[in-house]
Amino acid sequence: MLIILDRDGVINHDSTDYIKSPKEWMAIPGSLEAIAALNKAGHQVVVATNQSGVGRGYFSLDTLDAIHQKMEKELAAVGGELAGIYSCLHHPDEGCECRKPKPGLLKQIEKDFGVDITQALVVGDSLRDIEAAQAAGCIAVLVETGKPIPSPLPLKMQKVPIFSNLAQVVEGVLGDASLGNFSRSH
Repeated sequence: MLIILDRDGVINHDSTDYIKSPKEWMAIPGSLEAIAALNKAGHQVVVATNQSGVGRGYFSLDTLDAIHQKMEKELAAVGGELAGIYSCLHHPDEGCECRKPKPGLLKQIEKDFGVDITQALVVGDSLRDIEAAQAAGCIAVLVETGKPIPSPLPLKMQKVPIFSNLAQVVEGVLGDASLGNFSRSH
């Protein structure tokens, strides 16, 4: 199965000031090991992340690449790997198709991997992640390690399973190969 993860707030700690350097990128405890467990079980893991800090001029593409190299190096140290990293670099005002909540990144992943994206699991920490997953027809789940989950939940999020963190999601995935414990929320 293909597992698509948002980056900030799912794999690493998020910041309202953006993650602007490799030094600022810090893995959430257990997230890298969770990805490695998915890999060990035969799942491909891909990152789909909005990185408008590039479009806003807060950091360069070279810096983003260095951040991702750090992430991949730390992941490799625990026996995991990513099958790909997809980033929207655009400023929110550009109206691109790849910035979540639009499904462009997910559709690109579907094309590149030659998979049925409706069988993929998207793990996010925000409404925009869920909206992108729903627009692409993916299975979606939320984690509580990133952006605060609104209360009351917006209608689009009411049937989306919520987990404490990525490690808990992975326990669910590995405990139920059919993903029957995850619902599609359209």
